Amino acid sequence: MRDAVFFTKKTLCVKGELLDLSKPVVMGILNNTPDSFHDGGRYNDLKSLCDRAENMLAAGTTFLDVGGYSTRPHAEEISEKEELNRVIPVITALNKQFPAAFISIDTFRAGVAQAAVEAGACMINDVSGGQMDEKMFETVAQLKVPYVLMHSRGTPQTMMHLTQYENILEEMLDYFHYRIHLLRELGCNDLVIDLGFGFAKTIEQNYFLLKNMAYFKALNQPILAGVSRKSMIFKKLEITSEQALNGTTALNTLAVQNGASILRVHDVSEAREVIALIAAYNSL
Repeated sequence: MRDAVFFTKKTLCVKGELLDLSKPVVMGILNNTPDSFHDGGRYNDLKSLCDRAENMLAAGTTFLDVGGYSTRPHAEEISEKEELNRVIPVITALNKQFPAAFISIDTFRAGVAQAAVEAGACMINDVSGGQMDEKMFETVAQLKVPYVLMHSRGTPQTMMHLTQYENILEEMLDYFHYRIHLLRELGCNDLVIDLGFGFAKTIEQNYFLLKNMAYFKALNQPILAGVSRKSMIFKKLEITSEQALNGTTALNTLAVQNGASILRVHDVSEAREVIALIAAYNSL
């Protein structure tokens, strides 16, 4: 099977629209958290969050990914009530101010996903791949919204101790095959896979996965790449996340060349430039 030629799915049904992913699109990160690794505490009221969203939409983002639970390594655990208090007012305000926007909810909790979609979100982005809430897959099927299925192990508090693999490509492919099968059985048709850079992977494993991203085209699902300002950049270069924009651009370029259909980023304009320049290059 793995010697065959595969054609990755290039469409996604969002809010009743067929989104064309033959040219990659951008997902802008919008965190209402005090402790996210790059932008924690930077946007912590409705006005600053809505202003940030407006700027990202003007820069050309396709999705706004709203999160209220930091998933950086060793992040503090918060209650579902606290997560709801952080994300639902934001989604409600964004849906009112930008009714045409595609809002994604970044959560591993089925209850938060349910409430977010009821408030106006139209995609669920789950860093746990359904592992941290057994109700998640059924909730996705009931809500009939696209689902980002990410690979990870453990929790944000434990994942950095779970980086041992015999064959990381084979094990991750099996992980995705099994969960895609479960989701299909429930009637979920619009799926995106995320290799989970930084989640239960060493820096070297992250680069190995980036280099071999095309391996996962066998799953025939759009691929989301989330490398923006992560430690695989700033630790490798011995800089801070604040200084990691140039490195992010470099890795986003490699991600698009290797098959990514969605770039999840803090910096929308720069990601859009990557996509435009690669399109110009590939058109020759």
